[in-house]
Amino acid sequence: MKRESIEKKVVAGLMIWGGSVAIAAYSGFLQAIPRELGAALAVAGIIIPAVIYFRNAPLREFISGLGIKTLTVFHIWRIGAGALFLFYGANDLLPEIFVANAGYGDIAVGLLAAVVLLMPEWNSKYWVFHVVGMADFVVAVGTGLTLVLSGNALMNNLFQLPVVLIPLFGVGVSGAMHIFAFDILRKSKGTEISQAIA
Repeated sequence: MKRESIEKKVVAGLMIWGGSVAIAAYSGFLQAIPRELGAALAVAGIIIPAVIYFRNAPLREFISGLGIKTLTVFHIWRIGAGALFLFYGANDLLPEIFVANAGYGDIAVGLLAAVVLLMPEWNSKYWVFHVVGMADFVVAVGTGLTLVLSGNALMNNLFQLPVVLIPLFGVGVSGAMHIFAFDILRKSKGTEISQAIA
């Protein structure tokens, strides 16, 4: 399968995914479903792309061709996500513990992505970034799931626009990119880092 064809499918898939989340939130559907289902959708957003990646060789080749730098620089968007969480927290729209874990964590990881890209090239810096970035996701998603499943009413605000695009789209894409990066870094072990950077 040609790279251009895969690229179009990836872009189309992302547009459909993000658009579906926006439409579901705008229509009120996401506010009407059980919170447990909403939490499951957030987790599925990471798992499903990862499964597709490992079962699809052309997609793996395409992602690998993007290079580890691209998979790292993408995470700078998390600065904006963290800032939005802090804004919601300042207006008492999200629980304080969630804002502390997800908001500050996302900002820190986004800034770390920028720092890593400015550092001299060495393989370990990408490992460190993606381990830290995934750890932040584990803490943030774990906190969110705990609060949702415990029935915290403020977490209902997480399923409304615009912030819903973070847990049901951004988290899935970013979490999957961490997994893709781990696979690329694992395969590049013992080779020149330039081969994985692209």
